Order: sequence, then C-alpha cells, then structure tokens
Amino acid sequence: MSRRGQEPGSGAESLSSDEKEMVAGGVEGESSTEEHPAGEDSSEHSSSSTSEEESDAEESDGRRSDEEQEEKELLPCCDSGANCLPSCEHCRNENGQKEQVTPRRLAGGQYIMHLDTEGTYQCSLTGLIFEVTKAVRITYSLLSWSKYANLVEKPWIVGGPLFDVRCDSAPALTSIQFPHSLCLGDHGAGMAFKVLHIKGEGAAIEPSADYSASHVKWLVSSLSPVGPLIQSQEPVQYHGAVILYKVVDEHPSLSFRVYVATNNDSFIKDISRAIKHSNKKFIKIDKPPVCQKLLQKGKRYRLVCEPEAEITPEEIEFVDGSLLKLKSYIEVYLEKPDDFTLSLVELESDATVWKAKLRESDWIHYDQNKNEQKRSAVSVKKRKPALSILEEDGLCSKKQRTSNKADGIETKNLTDQQLMVIAKLFGRQWREIAIECLQMEMKDIEQIQATEEEVNMQKFLLLSKWRDREQGNGTAEALYKSLHEKASYEILQALQGFSAQC
Repeated sequence: MSRRGQEPGSGAESLSSDEKEMVAGGVEGESSTEEHPAGEDSSEHSSSSTSEEESDAEESDGRRSDEEQEEKELLPCCDSGANCLPSCEHCRNENGQKEQVTPRRLAGGQYIMHLDTEGTYQCSLTGLIFEVTKAVRITYSLLSWSKYANLVEKPWIVGGPLFDVRCDSAPALTSIQFPHSLCLGDHGAGMAFKVLHIKGEGAAIEPSADYSASHVKWLVSSLSPVGPLIQSQEPVQYHGAVILYKVVDEHPSLSFRVYVATNNDSFIKDISRAIKHSNKKFIKIDKPPVCQKLLQKGKRYRLVCEPEAEITPEEIEFVDGSLLKLKSYIEVYLEKPDDFTLSLVELESDATVWKAKLRESDWIHYDQNKNEQKRSAVSVKKRKPALSILEEDGLCSKKQRTSNKADGIETKNLTDQQLMVIAKLFGRQWREIAIECLQMEMKDIEQIQATEEEVNMQKFLLLSKWRDREQGNGTAEALYKSLHEKASYEILQALQGFSAQC
C-alpha cells in the first residue's frame, strides 16, 4: 500500500451549477445524535429510514458558522492519515507517499474531488485514498455507524470511520483505502480486516485487499456506504482522543464535558452533532486531543483535576462507542473560575494517558467577542491575554523572545530539525498554502527558489522565514493554528506531536 500515485493537474476545481445540483442529493443523510453521562451507554439503534436526514438538512440550510464549527471539530487526531503520529512508538511508520489533494467542501458535509488523470490520491481532510484509472469526479461524505449498528455482528467490531462514496465513472475507481483508528504494533498478524458494505437495508462483509498501520484497502465492487471492520484474537488497542466542551451560561462557575473517544472521525462527528443538538450552549476548548498512551477496551481510566473539582463519573471503562447512538462523557464542575489541569490516568498502571492545562483565556475571549457570557465579579485573576488571543486580534508583539512563558509553562519555537520534518510532508500545494495560511508573498517564494534548487530545502527555508518573522511565537501550536484548514493529516499530526513534546 505504498505505491506512489501520479500527480494530478489541478486538484479540486470549481463546480458548475449542474455539478452542484448533481451532488446535492447524492449522499445519504445522517441522524442527529443524543448523549448522556458515562455509565448510561445505550446500544439503541437508529432506523434505516429517511428520518436520519434531519441533521444533514440542518447542515445545508446556509448557516455557515455551523459547518465551520463541525469542520474544526473534525480535525485529525492521530492515525487517519498516511503516517502515524511521531509520538506513537508502536506503529510501523510506512512512508508510502500519495499525492495529496484538498477537496472542495459542499453543503451537508459533503466533499468533492476532481482528479485529472490516473493515479493514487489521498484526501488531505479525511485521509481516504483513491486509486483511479482515468480522470474522475468523486463525491463523498462521512456517516455515523450508529445508524447501521444492527448490521455489525460479533465477533466483528468497528475499525474506523464510515464513508459514502460516489463517482461519476464508477469503473474507473478501482480501490479505496479507509483510515483506521487502531494501533497494530506487532499484533497485526492476529487481526483480520474486512469491510462492511451496506446495500439498501442489508449489508455484506467483504474481504479487504490489504492493510497497513493506517489504512484498510478495499477493491471497489459497487459504490454505497463502506467502512472497515476488524476481528482480533488479542485485546484491541486504539489511538485515542480527548475532546473538551465548556458550557456557556451566565453562572460564574465552570462546567465542562469531556469525551474520551477512539480516533475515528465518525465517532468524533457524532460527538460534534450531539453537542450541536443539546439544549445547552457549548464552545469547544482547543487543546491537543491526542492521547499519548494507547487506549484499550475493558481497561479503566480516571479523570483527575488539579485543583480538585467535582467529576462525574469518577472512573470509566473504555469502550469504542462508535455503534452507540448515545455518546458517553465525563462532567467536570468547578465552583470558582481559575486555571486548572486535567489528566486522564490509566488505573492499572497509574500512567498519564492525556494531560492539558486550561486557562481562563481558553474560553473568556469567546464570551467577550460573542457577548454570550458576562465576566464574573467573583475574584478572578487579572492577567495578560494568552498568546492565542493576541494572535486572533492581530496584536502579536514583535519583541517576544525565542521562548515564551505563560502561567509558568514555557513554549519553544520549532527547531530546524522539526521544520525539516514538516517541510518534507508538504505536497505540491505548498506554495498556495504558504501564501494563504502563512501570509507569505510570492516574491519570498521566488527569491528562495532562485537561490535553492532542492524542493524540500525550498519548503524548509520558507518555513524558517515564517518562524523568523513570528520571532517568539514560531511554535508548533502557532503553526498548527495557521495551517489547520489546509494542511494534510500528516502535517497536523506531526505538529500535534511536537506540541505535546514541549
């Protein structure tokens, strides 16, 4: 699964009016998702009727902010791309390079990709890899597994996200590689991969052609919803993610929902929809979601807060909730607003699985800009706005030193070695991304290309120029925020790993 694809001519093209009409109803709708505290999981299934079109109808009603929020919450976490996150020491790092293509996002959560010639191409947003024999137009969308839960029978379990893929010339689409959320390590030999191919109200379990540390390859038989399944003789280990939401209200106290999930985009999208359909208002807290230790089914975990907070439930037993309509979460409540640290700890080993420092600036700027919450008169520490807020307001100081200290935590600029790692991960669109996301000018690129012939060095010098311009804020977190809408899965994964190492 490491064949190198041929390069497309122009990637995603603009849509004509008849193309937009063609894809408008081409992908089946999704159901809205409910939720409840951990310990109350339900395997209640949605029917396969058209009642599940409600959520997609809401997404396509023109409210752009909802689509942007959902896109943000579907940011890659760990292993949905072609390469594993650097911090996962167990995965085989298979450097099979595929041509990266950024699709055009349509209403209703759909994507469209124009490929100009035969080859193997990877979607930079979803991690899907398509092998085609000629120029084609592919439309696809992410679906919820919970709708089809009754079709997944033991001993098979969900292995990754579920997609509905359409192609204007179906015979030309010969294979699809689906990202999976598992860490195979040295145990791949004890696992069997297949795919669930949903046809009407039934489904068939079809063989996979191959699998890698990150993907499951399927030879296309016909086009309808398909997703990877796994059967394992040993305990399954997952790349995990911790996702945070804060309740927005007028109370001075703080209330959060913490979701512990597999790195499965279908699962994460269900969480996003559950939040959107809740009777409370939430904002997503932007913290690196990747778990630094693998999650295992059946193991117990505890969320710890410092200083102490009310946490419900105190412990959870991890399960992959992809098939559950109601997603579990942990509630965290603090009486007084102040900085605090959350840690997810594995009970058996007492090892820290995930950790994040939460500061007032992580949510207060939302309250100020949106007038959704008034600042409390309760004793709240006055401090300078966090660096992320200064960035958003365009007020970054040009006098910052190479290392910054905020609330006792030092953030460091990316090193030359780290910048070279990122440079090598950029595809053909690196110039466009540099201009659009890093605010570089074409003259900068031309100047670099005039003095350096090697392409990776050109990319490195451009990133180095960005770091020098940012001075004390040339960090992994800052680069992630600048690139997250356009960069590939591999780049975002690498930056998350660098950020976690700081």
